[in-house]
Amino acid sequence: MIRKRTMAAVFIWIAVLLAVPGMLLTGEAEEATSKRLVYDEAGLLNETEVQELTQLASDYGARRETDILIFTTRNPDNIDVMKLTQDFYDAHAPGYDKPHGNAVLLTMDMRNREVYLAGFYNAKTYLDEDRLDRIRNKITPDLSAGNYARAFQTYVTTSYKYMGIRPGVNPDNPLFNGWIQLAASLGVAGIVVGIMLYHSGGRVTVNRRTYEDTGRSGVTAKRDQYIRTTTTRSKIPKNNGRGGSGGGGGRTGGGHSHSGSRGSF
Repeated sequence: MIRKRTMAAVFIWIAVLLAVPGMLLTGEAEEATSKRLVYDEAGLLNETEVQELTQLASDYGARRETDILIFTTRNPDNIDVMKLTQDFYDAHAPGYDKPHGNAVLLTMDMRNREVYLAGFYNAKTYLDEDRLDRIRNKITPDLSAGNYARAFQTYVTTSYKYMGIRPGVNPDNPLFNGWIQLAASLGVAGIVVGIMLYHSGGRVTVNRRTYEDTGRSGVTAKRDQYIRTTTTRSKIPKNNGRGGSGGGGGRTGGGHSHSGSRGSF
């Protein structure tokens, strides 16, 4: 009887030990999901869209250890969109690793119809001005059309993608496309298999000399004549435009430097 009670106690302790890590992981997941990442003060999204974007930003942000945030405002005080972004970062202190830590922030000024993207700390390194310009250019058509939820989803997923590519590399290079990588791998494999099959059929010993009468064959005449060389030159116009990208980085009032990109929609 005593032995049965001892065994039962052991099984209970094992069950508790197995359950505790799962409870802790669940608690951490709930805490990460409950973190506010979407501040839709302009009322552009419904409740379902806010929840879905929060979950998406939480999941992708955790993989890059970076808070991915969205802030929309009607901007009643008509503050510059870059300063709105800086003041938001100082006031709310976002950051996956610590307050005022790794974060990327999209700010929408609905009064002046401007958008600003900023990367702080680690996000500043991986999302420099060029990459933020690329993200902004991808979402601008949807912002102009009023497809705000879809634009924000593209912003989150593209930020996640770009932060997974080392700085200084074109993040839109086709080589980083998974389907293209798969096709290239299959193509290389097909070439290797083809070469193996070709060589597995034995060596071919018949060539053109097998049936050629070298005593009677040959080139009867050869003539090269140089006529003239013509060179054409044309002037290449200089482009002094900025290519549509705008903004740039800066530093918040609290002393936090960031990358940046701004534009209208």
